[in-house]
Amino acid sequence: MQSSVRSCVSSMARLAPLCRACQGLPGWRFSRWNSQKTSCSPLHSTNNPRILITGGLGQLGVGLARLLRKQYGRDNVILSDIKKPSPEVCSSGPFVYADVLDYKHFRELIVNHGITWLVHYSALLSAVGEANVALARKINITGLHNVLDLALENSLRLFVPSTIGAFGPSSPRDPAPDLCVQRPRTIYGVSKVHGELMGEYLHHKYGLDFRCLRYPGVISANTSPGGGTTDYAVQIFHDALSTGHHECYLRPDTRLPMMHVSDCHRATVEFMETSECQLSLRTYNIAAMSFTPEEVAQEIRKHLPHLKVTYNPDPVRQTIADSWPVRFDDSNARRDWGWSPAFGLEELVSDMLPSIREKRTSEGFPVS
Repeated sequence: MQSSVRSCVSSMARLAPLCRACQGLPGWRFSRWNSQKTSCSPLHSTNNPRILITGGLGQLGVGLARLLRKQYGRDNVILSDIKKPSPEVCSSGPFVYADVLDYKHFRELIVNHGITWLVHYSALLSAVGEANVALARKINITGLHNVLDLALENSLRLFVPSTIGAFGPSSPRDPAPDLCVQRPRTIYGVSKVHGELMGEYLHHKYGLDFRCLRYPGVISANTSPGGGTTDYAVQIFHDALSTGHHECYLRPDTRLPMMHVSDCHRATVEFMETSECQLSLRTYNIAAMSFTPEEVAQEIRKHLPHLKVTYNPDPVRQTIADSWPVRFDDSNARRDWGWSPAFGLEELVSDMLPSIREKRTSEGFPVS
């Protein structure tokens, strides 16, 4: 374990591509920049993809890497970030230092490691982005353009997640369809709409295999809340098991689409594995459940009757939430590539409480 950590940290310090020697890379492929688009390119066979995940130390990267490594092999899935990984992350598989704003270094990583699939998770989330618009614009838009250009140049299968934040107050809210007026009012949402449209444009003009899912609020026991408007739905489980009191920054009746993280990961993998022939869209909604803060609190009280919830709406986050859809229409995803969630609200709560309890206990945090 210690030698693996030393190797990883040393590699990061040198900006080296991997924590271990790179072996057995596939041969060079020509770019499709000026080639005719094909429906089902053999370049993207799911038999043995080489996958790079940007922003891999955020809420979703580590869990997605774990699932992909089970299917495609430990060394074929490479996590990347600009932060130092934990010893557990570093020992679980390849990790690289990668800043999506450093175009030259990012290109070297993709070419040197024969990347064929790229999952682009690097972004500032909604509430954090509103607090630092300039930084959000730089990471969420400039970084995206680097990723799009390199994916096109190297004929990559590219996945860029979108969000409920890509909708605005003039959008249909109950439900929100795949194709409708969007016009978000946050830099996070604007950057996601920009990504959806740029990816679709490059797909139709140059044949880029661009894929995008609009995620609902994603609920996970494995990562701490990271500045998103839906993060109360993670924090409430921690508070229920520690102090027994949660102060919610949204109104009790604020209904939003939500999803268990395992459904989110499974949807992403299934979508990436789907042949292009089956896709009628490049951006799809995916849905699982929709609930309010009071509804999730009531479900938690079935297990922890002592839970007390008070409401102190934050003007910024409440305004953001009020502009978002109440429910997603994901009928196209269900029809085209067979999407179906496994978790509803009852299953979510039954899974999250023991998972959060175990996590807090293992990390030495109090549990009531």
